[in-house]
Amino acid sequence: MTAAADGTGYQGVHLLCLGLGYTARALARRVGPRGVTISGTARTPTSAAAITAEGWRGLVLDGAVASPDLAQALAQATHVLISAGPDATGDPILTRLGPALGRASRLSWVGYLSTIGVYGDRSGDWIDETTPPRDPGERGQRRLDAECAWLAFGTEHGKRVEVFRLPGIYGPGRSAVDQLLAGTARRIAKPGQVFNRIHVDDIAQALEAAMMRPAGHTIYNIVDDEPAPADEVVAYAAGLLGVPVPPLVAIEDAQLSPMAASFYRQSKRVGNRRMKAALGVDLVHPTYREGLAAIVRAMRAEPNSGSHQTVS
Repeated sequence: MTAAADGTGYQGVHLLCLGLGYTARALARRVGPRGVTISGTARTPTSAAAITAEGWRGLVLDGAVASPDLAQALAQATHVLISAGPDATGDPILTRLGPALGRASRLSWVGYLSTIGVYGDRSGDWIDETTPPRDPGERGQRRLDAECAWLAFGTEHGKRVEVFRLPGIYGPGRSAVDQLLAGTARRIAKPGQVFNRIHVDDIAQALEAAMMRPAGHTIYNIVDDEPAPADEVVAYAAGLLGVPVPPLVAIEDAQLSPMAASFYRQSKRVGNRRMKAALGVDLVHPTYREGLAAIVRAMRAEPNSGSHQTVS
C-alpha cells in the first residue's frame, strides 16, 4: 500500500500501536490527520482512557489473553507498530499476540522498534545496517533476539516485518533543554565517547514512509547525521537558553545507574544512508543543533504549553 500525494493512499489504513508511548504518539499525530485509524494499547484502564481522550481508540494490554476489544483491533489492523521491549523470557507481544497477528488477514506491515545498542561498542567507528551485531550486552542481546523472532514471524506468516534501530530519542519534553530547565542536566565527561540521537518527529516521518512504501529492506538505522558527545549537546542547549553550562563530571564520579553505565560503555557512529535512499527521508533535524533550536522556538512561541518554566 503506497500513499498518494493527495493522501488517498491512506484510506482504509488502521494503525495499531502495541505500546502507545512517546514515539508511537508522534507517529499517530502525524498520520491520524491523514485519515488513518489509530488504536493504541496501555497497561491500565486509566492510561487507555487517556488515549481515547486524545481522539484515538485506547485498549488495555496487561495480561496473557487479549480482551475482546483488543482482539477486534488485531483483526482490523492493517499496520502494527511494536514499541514494547523484551524481557528475560522473550518478547511479550509476540508471546501473547503472535498467533492472533498471524491470523490477521488485513495485516500487511509490522514495525518493530529496536535499538542501535545491538551493534555493541565500536570504539567510535562508523557502521551501518551491514555491520554484524557484536557483544551487545544482556539488554542488547534481548533486543537482537526479539528482532530475529519478529523477522521469523514475518517469514512464517507472509507479513512484511521491518526493524527500526533507534539511538537516543529526544524531542519536546525530553531533551537537554528540558533537563536544563528542570535543573537535572549533567555533563558527563568520557573522552572519545560519541553516539547518535534522533528527534522524535524524524522517527515518525521515517516510520510513515516505511508503512506506506515497501522498500525492500528489513532493517533500518533511524539516526541523525552527526554523532556527538553528550556533554557537547548539553553545552549547546545551555547556549540556546542563555543559562550557565553545567560543569563537567568525570564518568568515574558520575554514580550512573546500571542502565546509564551500559550506555556509556558504547561508542559508535551509525550511518543513515539506507534510511534516506530507500525511504526517501529528508531529516527535518539532521543534527542536535536543529532539533534543540526547534524545541526552544516552540517553548518561546507557547510558553505555557510545557511543564517547565518559561524560556526567556
